[in-house]
Amino acid sequence: MPFTVIRGHFHARGYSPDGDSLRFAPQDTALLGRLSGPRARVNARGHVQLRIEAIDTLETHYTPPAGGGVYAQPAQWAEAAAERLLGFAGITGVVWDAAHRTVVEAADGTPGFILSRAVEKNGRPVAFVFAGDPPEADGAEVFLDAARLEESYNHLALREGLAYPTYYTGLFRELRDSLTAATGAARAAGLGLWPTDGTEAGFDATSLAVITDRVPILPKLFRRLVEYMVSFDTAVGFREKMEESAEPVLDLTEQNFTHFDSFIEQAAGSTRIRLTRPPEALVFDEMVARPADQFSRLLDPSAAP
Repeated sequence: MPFTVIRGHFHARGYSPDGDSLRFAPQDTALLGRLSGPRARVNARGHVQLRIEAIDTLETHYTPPAGGGVYAQPAQWAEAAAERLLGFAGITGVVWDAAHRTVVEAADGTPGFILSRAVEKNGRPVAFVFAGDPPEADGAEVFLDAARLEESYNHLALREGLAYPTYYTGLFRELRDSLTAATGAARAAGLGLWPTDGTEAGFDATSLAVITDRVPILPKLFRRLVEYMVSFDTAVGFREKMEESAEPVLDLTEQNFTHFDSFIEQAAGSTRIRLTRPPEALVFDEMVARPADQFSRLLDPSAAP
């Protein structure tokens, strides 16, 4: 299935962008109606919030569903990713508020385009993000290959070590393989957050400050652990709680369909936690649980765009 080219402009002023989410004003909002999934949420300014495909950067302002405050991951890399995205989009003169959450001033409205096929459950187009003008007409349908992918912010964020790869079922294997190679190169070169990453090395979650102030970890793991620790005031028992949730995931290493908790290592009574798979070895299903055979195309080399 091809991607739709949607021209537009990037906006940050009055918003809280981070390293994997930015506001975008399509030149023709009607093109959003071509995308599969629910209707895109367009605000009064004609802007949509993008969900940038295949990457997850450190949280700058996360509120657990049950409440309990606003939490962020280590600011060095969370803020670096946000600044890199704004720079990639050509937005300059950025002034943040005192909490470094909201952009109060910026020279935005810069030109760019997205390649998208779908809108996710929160009304955000799932997008590959590009600066400048596309060679195609607005609304054209194109096939995205690995060479063009390298021009996107998605690829750049991974190859500079500013983001974790986070894959979902809609991502083609050819594109995933290119993003995984970029991740591996950044990790091997010790770029960005990788030298201090605690996801596989493990970390001792004796307090929330460990993961909010000191140790960067996969944001998907961070969000679930924060929610648990806010509710129970400890990390003890986290894996067991994750087991109850049975979050579906495809393990690319063993080509096995299982659950996220299968890769969370935590001894009984301990606060030490780690993932036993690198993030790029997992494919998550953001929809409701589906039969495992619906994942099968992700393992098929012929399932390319």
